[in-house]
Formats: sequence, structure tokens, C-alpha cells
Amino acid sequence: MQRALISSIFFLFILSCSQKEEKVVVDQSSVEQMHQLAQSLNNIIVYDIFSPPVASRIYAYASLAAYESIRNLDTSYPSLTAQLNDFGKMPSPQAGKEYDYRISAITSFFSIAKKLTFTKDSTVTIEKEMIDSLSLGISEKIVDRSIAYGAAIADSILARSSRDHYKQIQGMPRYTITELSGKWKNTPPDYLDGIQPYWNKMRTLVMDSASQFKPLPPPVVSPDKKSDFYKEMKEVFDMNKALNDSTKEVARFWDDNASATTHVGHLMYTTKKPSPGGHWINITAIACKQSNFNWVLSAQAYAMTSIAMYDGFISCWDEKFRSEYVRPVTAINEFIDPNWEPLLQTPPFPEYTSGHSVVSSSIANVLTKIFGENFAFTDSYEKPYIGLERSFPSFIKASEEACISRMYGGIHFRSAVVNGKTQGRALGDFINSKIKIK
Repeated sequence: MQRALISSIFFLFILSCSQKEEKVVVDQSSVEQMHQLAQSLNNIIVYDIFSPPVASRIYAYASLAAYESIRNLDTSYPSLTAQLNDFGKMPSPQAGKEYDYRISAITSFFSIAKKLTFTKDSTVTIEKEMIDSLSLGISEKIVDRSIAYGAAIADSILARSSRDHYKQIQGMPRYTITELSGKWKNTPPDYLDGIQPYWNKMRTLVMDSASQFKPLPPPVVSPDKKSDFYKEMKEVFDMNKALNDSTKEVARFWDDNASATTHVGHLMYTTKKPSPGGHWINITAIACKQSNFNWVLSAQAYAMTSIAMYDGFISCWDEKFRSEYVRPVTAINEFIDPNWEPLLQTPPFPEYTSGHSVVSSSIANVLTKIFGENFAFTDSYEKPYIGLERSFPSFIKASEEACISRMYGGIHFRSAVVNGKTQGRALGDFINSKIKIK
């Protein structure tokens, strides 16, 4: 009887050992696929031609989904969504079960991308290739469980996206142009409608409200040559006449016009280029690689960049469609030279404040907290598009060049750049004070 009992216990022990899952060992130094996620989304956003505010929404949700999945590799990293507005508690992995959280992160990231973009087939292909490469040597049960967990994270993030007012503002009345002098009007060459005029109604991620960092008002529009407005207008006019190869390069490097059009006689064609947000996502990738960041640290950096980008566009657009300020090309054509054209094509939305200035300054402050004040890097994002790369001693210096580039391009006045920079830096500081990272 005793011998039979011992045999039964031994049999159960052997059975339990045979059923125990293998331990998933993740080499966190092999992080290239994390950066491949970011690059693939950049490519999709360029291909689908999303406006900068809409692109920021896609970057934010996809990056947060990846981070909330991968941070389970090291639970000392805090949840970011738990510190943001209107996110529910993220799903937790099953206790005692094995996962490959890299597969979860890839799944959650692409689940968001497929839902919020138009390009589906290539996305599915890239996702499958990435998961297949990580699945080698891992049991099918663990792979399936990891995919399911990533999908659950994505569903939770998408639930928040359904409450962010995006669908509602797409159905709001068309923006109406006012004929009052000094107010924004459609600009050449395409005279397009204002992009996302109700973006300030979007649910913020960190800010208390869209107007929390409301800037000082712009100068009163006046033809008086002694007025602040006329002086700023004349400054842009004179600056553009005196541009040299160096200042033109700065303007083109930071142009980031997602859909620039070229007119040749009756022919018009569109050039797809990266958005301002995509440019800073790539800078984040460069910094992560240069710092040898692992999966979790890289995912955290992308998420923080995207948070600053998302709230930055809400803050900026809140002011743009409040002040409805005239663009330089409209004002200069009316008051100085009817034939003047800016170096860069004017984007289709009001002038004040500068979107590049707000968003670049906000992101630069966040990246400085993560990587340090004197983080030197070479920005190569524009090399495939216009053959240029530029080096900077810090993120702040890079953001300052992005700001002034808008004056070189002839599409912003100085007050929009200076006050936009102040607006963005205040937002970046606020994000740094509100969100705990590791």
C-alpha cells in the first residue's frame, strides 16, 4: 500500500515536470524590432498622408500599447496609461504563465496601427514576419498566449480612443472662413480648407484642458508701419529675400509637409513626406540606439515622445483656431508685395502659434529628461527624402532650429515662433512633472 502511494506521488511529480512550460528568455540587447515598429508606422503615415494632428493620435495610441505590453518584462517600470487621462486599468498577464512580451508588444502595436490607418496588407505582412522570427524555439501555446495578451492591451487602448471625441469632431460643421482683415484665409497654391479646426475638443492625455497653456495673444494686425505686426511682417519679407544656402537648408530640413504639391502649368503632383511628429519619432530612435536602450526603455521613450506630441498638437490647435491669425503670404501680398511667395508651401491652417515650435519644444523637453541635457546626435531622417542630415549638441538646440526654420520658410511670424516655443516648453515641463518614468 505504502509502495503504491509512493509510486503515485512520483508519477504525479514526473507528470507535472513534463507539463511545465519552458522559460522564455528575452535578450533585451537585441532590440532592433522595437525600432522596426516605429519605422514601419512612420512609413505607413507617410504613405497614407495623415495630417500632423491625426498622425499624433496614431503615434500615441500605438506607442502606449507597445509600452504597456513590453513593460511586463520588468514590472519596476510604471504604467504610463495609469497616469494619463481616461484610461482604464490595463489587462494583466496570467500569474504563473509564460509569455514572450516582445510578441505581445508587436501584436498590440500593429493592432492599433491596423485600426487607425488605411494601409492593411503590408502591415499584416510585417507583423507576421516579426512574430514568426521571435516564435522560433517557443511553444505554440506561449506564442498564442502572448498574442492574445497583446490584443487585450490593444483593445483596452482602443476603448479609450473611442472616447477621445475623434469621431465626433470629424462630423462637425465645415470650418467657415471669415473675410475680416487679419484673419486666416485659404492660402496658395491649393487654397485648401483648414485642417482639423475642432482638434481642441480632443480628449487630452496629460493636460487638464486644451487651453491650459494658452499663449499670449499675437500682435494686432495693422498696416501701420510702426505697429508690431507690420515690423514682424516686414521681418519675414526681408528675411526671405536674404536667404542663403545655409538658411534654405534649415528650412527644407524641417519642412515636414506631409503632402506638398507642385504645380507645373496645368499639371499638379503631390510629394509625400514625413510629418513633424514622424521626424521626432526618428530622433527618438536615434537616441535610443545611441544609448543602447533595451526593449522597455526604448518603448518608454517612444511613448513619452508621442504623449508630448499628442498634447502639443491639441494645445497648439486650440490657439490656432481661437486667434485665426493671418499667414505671412496673405498679409505680405496685401500690404507689401502682391507677388511675394514664401520659400516653403504654407500649410492649410491658421498661423498662430507655430505647430513646429510648440510640438518640437514639448518633445525636446521630454527627451532631455530621458537622455540628458547635452545629448549630441546626428539627425538623418531627411536623408532618404532630400539627401540631408544635420548634427545637434542637444534636443533643445534641435528644437530651436526647428522653430526658426518656419521663419526662414516664410510661413510664420516671429511671435508665433517665440510664443510657440514658450508654450511647448511649458507643456513639456508639465508632462515631466506629472508622469513618473524609470
